[in-house]
Amino acid sequence: MHFRFLLAATLSLGPIAASTLPLNHSGFQAGPDGRPAGWKIWSPRPEIAPRGYIDPVQYRRQAGSLALSGNSNPAVFGGWECQVDGIQAGKWYRLTAYYRAQGVGYEPLQVVPRLDWAGAGGKRAGQPEYGWRTAPDGGWKRITMEAPAPENAAAVKIQLLLQNAPAATVWWDEISFEEIAAPAPRPVKVAAVNFRPRNTGSAQESLRQFVETVDRTVEKGVDIILLPEGITIVSTGKSYLEVAEPVPGTITERLGELARRKNSYVVAGIYEREGPALYNTAVLLDRAGRLAGKYRKVYLPREELEGGLTPGSGYPVFETDFGKVGLMICWDVQYADPARGLALNGAELLLVPIWGGNEALVRARAIENQVFVASSGYNYPTQILDPKGELLAVAREQGAVASATVDLSRRYVDDWLGNMRGRFMKELRLDVKVAHPGH
Repeated sequence: MHFRFLLAATLSLGPIAASTLPLNHSGFQAGPDGRPAGWKIWSPRPEIAPRGYIDPVQYRRQAGSLALSGNSNPAVFGGWECQVDGIQAGKWYRLTAYYRAQGVGYEPLQVVPRLDWAGAGGKRAGQPEYGWRTAPDGGWKRITMEAPAPENAAAVKIQLLLQNAPAATVWWDEISFEEIAAPAPRPVKVAAVNFRPRNTGSAQESLRQFVETVDRTVEKGVDIILLPEGITIVSTGKSYLEVAEPVPGTITERLGELARRKNSYVVAGIYEREGPALYNTAVLLDRAGRLAGKYRKVYLPREELEGGLTPGSGYPVFETDFGKVGLMICWDVQYADPARGLALNGAELLLVPIWGGNEALVRARAIENQVFVASSGYNYPTQILDPKGELLAVAREQGAVASATVDLSRRYVDDWLGNMRGRFMKELRLDVKVAHPGH
C-alpha cells in the first residue's frame, strides 16, 4: 500500500492574505465576504464541506468565534484554515486554541486540529501534525500542540476541522501560533534486572536475593529499576495465599529501603491481599522509598484464576519526576487494551514485570502505542525497546542488567506517515463497538 496522498480539491472563498508570526486571533468579525480576515473554509470536496460561520453568541472573552456545523451531512470533512508565512524549517512552533463542541459522538476522531506544512511553492512539506493534548478550561477545552517545521517548510496551514459529524457544531476561539524554543531532552536511565533466585523457601529470602542482586549490579542514580513478576513467590514453593500481604506492607517497606539507597524509582511484581481478595500486583516506589502507586493485573490467565487470584479493573498512570509511566504484568501483553489504555492516559514508558510471554506482542505494544517498553522476566527477555520496537538493551545472563538511557522528549517520525504518536491519539477508533459472541 502506498501511503502518500494529495488532497484532490480544495474549497475556498477566493484567495486570502497569509498571516504572519506571532498569530493571535479572537473576537472574530465577518468581513464583506462573510469570513474573518485571514481565514477560509477548506475541504477536499465542496459537497462534504461543513458550514462555517461567525457566531456572535458563543465565545470566550470577545464576541465572535469560528463556528463549524456538520449541516446534517454524514460525509462532512473540512473546516477553517489560516495560512501563516515566515516558517523556518527546523524551528519549533506552538499552536494553542480553545474549542467547545456539541453533537459529537467521538470527539478525538471528529474534532481535528492540525498543522499542514507547506513549502515555498505551496506543496505539502513533510507530514501534518495532529493536536491531541487537551485540558478543560472554563467550559471550553484548550488544545496545545508543539512541533518542529519539517525540511523545506516555508508556511503552515492551521486547520480546525470537523470530520464525520453530521449533528455536530464546534466553536473555536482564542487561536494563537508562535515560535518556541526546542524542548529540552528528558533523559531517563532505565535498569531492568535479569535474576531468578533458586530454592529460597520463603518470600523474604527471595526478596533478599533480589535486593542483594540490585545492590551488586545496579549503579546508584539510575532513574528506575525494574524487577520481574512475582518476586515473592518465585522459587519459594509457596502458594499465592501464603506470600500475599497488604500494600503497603513489609515487602514494599523493604523495596522502599532499596529505592532510597539507590535514589531510584523501583518497580516489582508481588502478591497483594485486601480482605478476601488476592491480586497479582506491581508496585512503584519513589526515590524516597514511598509507595507511589500500584497496578493490579487485569488479564489473569486461567491458572491464576484457579489459584484464587482476583483480576484488577483499571489502567492507572503514575507521574514521576521524569515523566509518566504505566505498569503492566505478563499476560496483559497478550491483549491490546492494557498498553493502549496506558498510552491514552499519557504513559510515555511502560514497565512490565513478566514471567514469560510472546516477544512479538510486546514489540507490537511499543510500536502501536509509540511508547518505550521495558521488561524484566524469567522465561522472557529482560530488555528495553523504543517506540519503533527496536531493541535498546538486553540482559541475557542471570544477574545481568539491561540498561539504557531513553529520551522521553524524542520524536519518532516516519517519512511517509509522520508523527505516529499524534496519529495514534487522533485516529484510534474506540467508538466502533465490537459485540462479544453470544451477547
